[in-house]
Amino acid sequence: MAYSREALIEAVSTQMPDKRWKHTLGVMESSIKLAERYGADPVRAEEAAILHDVAKYWPVDSMKEIIEQNGLSAELLKHDKQLWHAEVGAFVAERDYGIIDPEVIAAIRFHTSGRVGMSLLEKIVCLADYIEPGRDFPGVENIRKLAKISLEEGLVAGFDSTISLLLEKRRIIFPLTVLARNDLVRLLEENK
Repeated sequence: MAYSREALIEAVSTQMPDKRWKHTLGVMESSIKLAERYGADPVRAEEAAILHDVAKYWPVDSMKEIIEQNGLSAELLKHDKQLWHAEVGAFVAERDYGIIDPEVIAAIRFHTSGRVGMSLLEKIVCLADYIEPGRDFPGVENIRKLAKISLEEGLVAGFDSTISLLLEKRRIIFPLTVLARNDLVRLLEENK
């Protein structure tokens, strides 16, 4: 059963604290703007943005169970639990909210890590998650500036920021993020 936009917002907003819902509203706004700027469907971008953090505040055990019992990326279980909600959220978007658009599902799945060969919609939602108006971290203004010039430049700056922070904290870096970043750098080099 597919949800209307309003019903989807109502259902998803109850899955998280008010502060995270405010973040989601910012990602929705940023996704629409980026979609309009770069020629993607703003309705699909907003739908993915509404659902991108649907599982963010689920218990870790519940996310692990969904990953294990549904053949999702077992590789994730070896990495930071902060990554799990994207994979689980994509699964839940389809199972619980009737989302059948594979690009919307992929945009939810890869909004934290990116991947090699990101689609336009995946780039938009991932970048919107970095630059939404409520975000405040070192370098975010530069990422916002670059997002007005190029999705790829904005994402490379975003991934660089994440990777730098993880290096500084001596944390494990999810390999897909490094591969996604390198793929975007390669793409930018080829298009010079």
